[in-house]
Amino acid sequence: MVVRHSSDKGNAGVGVPLEPFLHQVGGHLSVLQYDAYTVCKPLVSREQKFYESLPLAMRCFTPQYKGTITVRLRRDSRGHLGLVANPLKENLEPFQVSSESKAVALWQTLQQATSSESSPRPLAQLARSLKESAAKVLLRSDCHPSTQASPLVERKDFNPWGLHCHQAHLTRLCSQYPEDKRHRFLLLENVVSQYKQPCILDLKMGTRQHGDDASEEKKARHMKKCAQSTSACLGVRICGMQVYQTDKKSFLCKDKYYGRRLSVEGFRQALSQFLHDGVRLRTELLEPILRRLQALLTVIRSQSSYRFYSSSLLIIYDGEPPQETPQTTQGSTSNDPTKVDVRMIDFAHTTYKGSWNEHTTYEGPDPGYIFGLENLIGILRGIQEGE
Repeated sequence: MVVRHSSDKGNAGVGVPLEPFLHQVGGHLSVLQYDAYTVCKPLVSREQKFYESLPLAMRCFTPQYKGTITVRLRRDSRGHLGLVANPLKENLEPFQVSSESKAVALWQTLQQATSSESSPRPLAQLARSLKESAAKVLLRSDCHPSTQASPLVERKDFNPWGLHCHQAHLTRLCSQYPEDKRHRFLLLENVVSQYKQPCILDLKMGTRQHGDDASEEKKARHMKKCAQSTSACLGVRICGMQVYQTDKKSFLCKDKYYGRRLSVEGFRQALSQFLHDGVRLRTELLEPILRRLQALLTVIRSQSSYRFYSSSLLIIYDGEPPQETPQTTQGSTSNDPTKVDVRMIDFAHTTYKGSWNEHTTYEGPDPGYIFGLENLIGILRGIQEGE
C-alpha cells in the first residue's frame, strides 16, 4: 500500500529529523533514515515512475514504495544544519528514537562538528574533532572513503559510506540552494530493518551503466569503468559491502573503489569473504541465496523492454542470526538462521516501453543484467561445490 505524501502546508514547526542511514554500503546519493522501517532518498522522476508502475512479478524483489516526502534544510537553536522532513499525515508526531541509537549518536557528533557559518566540514576534520565520545572508535580519519582505492577497513557498528554520502549531499545543498528550499524525497522500505547485524553486498549489475540520456562525456566515463572492471567480463561488479565478524563483534567494509579493481578471481574471493563471519564460511546461506537469485533471473527474463542501467542488486543476511529454538509448529521457519534477501535498488536510469517519453525503446529482456545474474549464480555455485 502506497502512503500519500504529506502536504507542503502547515506543520511548519513540526518535522522529522532525518539521520544518515548507517547501513548504506554503496551508491552516491545520500540515503537517510525516516524511521526504523523507512528510508528516504532524493527524488528522481524516472525512479519514482518506475516504482509507481512496477510490474507485479518484481515487487518482492524491490523495496516497498511508500510515497514521497517534503524535505528542507533547517538549523537548530545552536546553528547546526540538518535535514528535516514534513511528517506524514499518518504519523504527525516526530519520529522518536532511543537516546542510545547509534544513528543519533553519530549524527549528533556530525552536527556538533558542523560550522554554523559555513557548509559542513570534511569528514577528516570531523574525525579530528572527536574527543572521548562513544563514536571515537567508530569514526577514524584514516578510514574515510576517498577517491583512491581504499583497503579493507574495520568498523564497530556502521559502514562509513553513508556518512560520506550524507556529508557530500549536505555540502551540495548548502552551496546550491537557499535554506528554505523544499526538496522532494522518495520514501522506501528499509529492507534491512529486520536484521540485527545486516551483512550487505551491493552489486552493480549489467555490462552497461550509462542511461540513454547520458552526455557523451558521462557515457565515455561509464564505459571506461565497465571496461576496466568485472562489469565487462562478468556483467557484475562490487559497489560496496559490509560483513559482520562474529569473533571481533565488528563490521568489515569495502567500498566501490575496491570493487572496481577486482579481477574475476578477486571477485570470486570477495564473494567468499562476504559469506565468511570471521570464523567460518557460512555455507548454509548459499542455497537460499541461489534460490532467490534464480527466482529473480526468471522474473527478469520475463520483463520485455526493461533495461536496468546503473541499478544495483543487494544480497542481505544476518551476521548474528537468532539462536535456534525448538519449532513450535511443524515446518515453522521462525528464527531461521539461513534467512536471506535479494533486492533490486536504484532505478534512476531504468528505461522501458512507455516510460518517460522515451526516444529509445528495446525489445526483449535486459541481456546485460541477465548475463550478470547468470555469472553471479555460476560463481556462487562454484563456491558451494568447493571449487
